[in-house]
Amino acid sequence: MVPQSEAHHHRSSTKISHKPFKSRHATKGFIKELTKGKIDRQEKGSRKTPHQQVMSKLDRRNQAKQMRQIKHQENVQSTSVFAGQNGAPRVVAVVPLCEDCNAASAIQKLNQSVQDDVEIQIEGPQRVTVERFKQNMLYVPVKRDPLAVMNACRAADFVLLLLSAEKEAGEEGEQVIRAIEGQGVSNVLTMVQHLGSIQPAKKQPQVIASLKSYITHFFPNQDKVCSLDSERECANVIRSLCTTTPKGVVWREHRSRIFVEDVQWPENLDGSQDYGKVTLTGVVRGKGLKADRLLQVEDWGYFQIERITDATLPKTKKRKADEMTMDADSEGSKILGTPDEDQDDLDELAPYDETMGDVDQAPLSEAPSERKGVLLDDHLYLSDENNQMPPPPKKLPKGTSSYQAAWFLNDMSDSYSSDDDQDPIDEEGDLDMDAPSLPQDEPIATNQPDPTETTPSEYPQPEAFPDPSPADDADQLAAYRSSRKTSAAEDREFPDEIELHPNVLARERLARYRGLRSLKTSPWDTSYDKPHEPQDYNRLLNIPDYRAARKSAVHEALVGGVPPGTRVSIHLRNVPLSLQKTYKPQEPLTAISLLRHEQKRTVIHTAISLPSSSPSPLASKSELLVQIGPRRFVINPLFSQMGQTPNDVHKYLRYLHPGQTAVASFIAPVTWGSLPVLYFQLTSSSTSQQPHLLATGTTLAPSPSRVLAKRIILTGHPYKIHKKLVTIRYMFFNAADVEYFKALRLWTKRGRQGFIKESLGTHGYFKAVFDGRVGPMDAVGVSLWKRVWPREGKAWRMVEGETGKGQEQGEKEVVMEDVVA
Repeated sequence: MVPQSEAHHHRSSTKISHKPFKSRHATKGFIKELTKGKIDRQEKGSRKTPHQQVMSKLDRRNQAKQMRQIKHQENVQSTSVFAGQNGAPRVVAVVPLCEDCNAASAIQKLNQSVQDDVEIQIEGPQRVTVERFKQNMLYVPVKRDPLAVMNACRAADFVLLLLSAEKEAGEEGEQVIRAIEGQGVSNVLTMVQHLGSIQPAKKQPQVIASLKSYITHFFPNQDKVCSLDSERECANVIRSLCTTTPKGVVWREHRSRIFVEDVQWPENLDGSQDYGKVTLTGVVRGKGLKADRLLQVEDWGYFQIERITDATLPKTKKRKADEMTMDADSEGSKILGTPDEDQDDLDELAPYDETMGDVDQAPLSEAPSERKGVLLDDHLYLSDENNQMPPPPKKLPKGTSSYQAAWFLNDMSDSYSSDDDQDPIDEEGDLDMDAPSLPQDEPIATNQPDPTETTPSEYPQPEAFPDPSPADDADQLAAYRSSRKTSAAEDREFPDEIELHPNVLARERLARYRGLRSLKTSPWDTSYDKPHEPQDYNRLLNIPDYRAARKSAVHEALVGGVPPGTRVSIHLRNVPLSLQKTYKPQEPLTAISLLRHEQKRTVIHTAISLPSSSPSPLASKSELLVQIGPRRFVINPLFSQMGQTPNDVHKYLRYLHPGQTAVASFIAPVTWGSLPVLYFQLTSSSTSQQPHLLATGTTLAPSPSRVLAKRIILTGHPYKIHKKLVTIRYMFFNAADVEYFKALRLWTKRGRQGFIKESLGTHGYFKAVFDGRVGPMDAVGVSLWKRVWPREGKAWRMVEGETGKGQEQGEKEVVMEDVVA
């Protein structure tokens, strides 16, 4: 048998390279050359840092154990205020979101799930002891009012939201949720009422799922919506309230606070006293309470503390016969704190200095009415020293000095020089390159055809500009302006544009305005703004280094004071006794200690964001109710653009459009730290007087030196266009205004830049030169800037009671007044 031939194949085209010889004793230079600066990667699992290399496995375990112990100690310390029979109560704010929700009924069912012998009042805060978990609970039922809800949630450890299975929360319920969320909220729980009325029962899980989807839109951490009709779920909610550690709110935990349980007013008054001493009783929470700091009592105002005494509840002891005895605390009236010489005063402004009056009355270097030109950046152009026309050049002999030239008269200098060989000489004796050309200096044209009717001249001939008649000019101006939209609602399309009346002088109407080459980099001379600043503006608090001052004020509150968890009585001095008529024990009342200097006024800057769902824009200087932390003010804010600029100049905004974010500026007491800000609109309709939440924001660094520059734009219409030379009308209406604003830079809406060349006629027409061709449909504008000053805010107080004629009894009145403690 013939053997089969093997398959033919070519040899491999690649060459097998053997490993090179590696010496075990390579030199350092050879190894360095191989690495070429590369760093060897360490093996997986190796210790990289020297600290890890030094620590052994046992040490690392010990370190992890210590970290767990520290975290456990912090947790125990945060919950130690609730420990014991006489521990601080856990404040629970019960907030109804629907119209048919009942807070008192919800509290009754929660307590019945763990104990049966508890009586619940219909109104007011309810203090209950839960024997099963050895915890004290303080339930605070509130109405469906955004301000009342925020007052209760400001000092609450837990917020219990009530939803209805039959009715929706609606717009009012959403306003309450937005207010709670914007202010800052601690732990949130959600329960539903009237779930048993949903029939058949198989639809109840669908209702629960729908309500959970609704509430997780605002609070994504909500895992479950419990039912008040189920005793087991109510017991689970009680267990969560008694065992969960409140997470707190950052800005609230930096200050000391109390939930006022009792208010004692002075007795035996003859009616002639307007101020007296008031005592507030409650448990200290947050940081330690100091007698040197001022105390802000909700909307009452801030007051000085006279002393802090112990108000610990008497302890109870149980004997064998199950008889309860009360041990009176012998140290109940013990003084825990008194103010010293470091106590904060009530002065809101810096003390008036005699030198301040001299600064306020100091005259300007040049009054606006005496200026010959507009202020551009920090220079005055076309002023008295620059407005004089240069004298005509003299014909002087060669080599004449400036001193000798003063002795030559104009009519006698011609005999010493000829008209052919003399050049203009400046005062230094050099050739004057800036001297105006004389008629004899014009070039003589040779071999040029004579101008005729068919052959125009090569050089432009001077044209006579006829002024239009007043009637024709007024009709043309009215037709031009009627074709343009200038309403305030369309501020986004034509921002900052104004129209001058033909009979108004622009140099007088716009005397306070100036020009800027660049809004962000041009210097702003503040000396020209001094006569127009508000009264006592230089007495406001000025903080050179805000970060250092904030850090010092916050760290000062960390040490000292009455420790948290102590039940105290705070004695306040100089409290207006008229507040006794407005105080209602069934409504929650909170008191928060202010940090150092937080009673002093300055220019507050806050970020404000208007939701895109807002139906209309918000105008500057609109009256708003603002809440910053524990305080509320009625303000008329000025809006400006966000950001930081080298010259600290920011553009003023006339309107805040929906979906836009800006900075709101007003004068109010300083607040350290970044606090949430809520803006409300005060409504006075017959159906509801509850403030409507408009926008939210946060506080920024206060600064009186921040310049709010209001811009106006004067626009003109291209009348004649010759390449880059354009004749413009309707911007000014007399020649003097053109000369006054001649130094400003012109611009068009399509990006061209130019300047005024010369005035034409007496009706405000002028020639301008641009860097490119200007279209006939383009608009020419000039920007002018003026500094505007923030307005002062007032403390807000709301009074509910009897009203005047024409109003129903029980209707609310809004009273804005300055609270002077």
